[in-house]
Amino acid sequence: MTGSTLPTRRLGTLEVGAQGLGCMGMSEFYGQGDDTESIATIHRAIELGVTLIDTADMYGFGRNEELVGRALAGKRDQVVLATKFGIVRDEADPSKRGIRGDEFYVRQQVEASLRRLDVDHIDLYYQHRVDPEVPIEETAGALSSLVEQGKIRHIGLSEAGPETIRRAHAVHPVTAVQTEWSLWSRDIENEVVPVCRELGIGLVPYSPLGRGFLTGRFKSKEDFADGDFRQTTQPRFAEGNLERNLAIVEALRALAEQKGVTAGQLALAWVQAQGDDVVPIPGTKRRKYLEENVASVGLNLTAEDIAAIEEAVPVDAVAGERYPEAAMRLLSR
Repeated sequence: MTGSTLPTRRLGTLEVGAQGLGCMGMSEFYGQGDDTESIATIHRAIELGVTLIDTADMYGFGRNEELVGRALAGKRDQVVLATKFGIVRDEADPSKRGIRGDEFYVRQQVEASLRRLDVDHIDLYYQHRVDPEVPIEETAGALSSLVEQGKIRHIGLSEAGPETIRRAHAVHPVTAVQTEWSLWSRDIENEVVPVCRELGIGLVPYSPLGRGFLTGRFKSKEDFADGDFRQTTQPRFAEGNLERNLAIVEALRALAEQKGVTAGQLALAWVQAQGDDVVPIPGTKRRKYLEENVASVGLNLTAEDIAAIEEAVPVDAVAGERYPEAAMRLLSR
């Protein structure tokens, strides 16, 4: 793949390339990173027409925003830059998680993100998780003020429930809702997706490849690098669940071979086929996988293809929850 220009899609009023790039794994969670290759991957993404670049203040305790900022030096006007606030971590114990959405915290964190990213505004600013102790109206009001000040252009929510989305949208138009959505994480389809479509809010699926599992690259725990959180904390990769979930990937791979594509490309094409208001952000830190992911945009699925994929990967076939129990309690609030 030498060059490409992706078609565009709309998230609310925001126009972006049909596929974005998640940058989390470049700095944490998926084993050792390589900043040089990561920056080259971001640059290659821009060449290919990827415009939505996604990070968060908690990835690598801010290091990921700094990395993305370095990568975008001289290229800022070519991208739609998205970051997030709201998950509070403790460097002394990185496994600890708190949630904040109060007005003071929102104002404080946007300044820190602008500084790390080395930009004068953020295009899409998400609340990473909903704070159950703070009315969503307060958080959305604080975000609305940031729009008025020109520090952010659009507001988003991540892993929010349908009523929270409605209440936030009543304060200030929500541009996008970012939630895990893939062939093995389909719980948003019953309530969240319909609400977003009713209100004209775009959908940004993260982990559209099931944290890489749907690519077929992982057959056992030994396939994960040291420090990869999938082998230590993710229930779907735990012993017993991993083996059961491999059957899903094998079924997907068989269908992909018939079309001359990879299992990952077929899984991504399925997500992209869910609507023109859907812009997945597969994460990768390597140009090789970026190019494979972007190529999936050109894979057009028929109704028969989609039916065959969903038969191969039934909604209730996946073994294990998306996250450990404590993290699950933070979802769909």
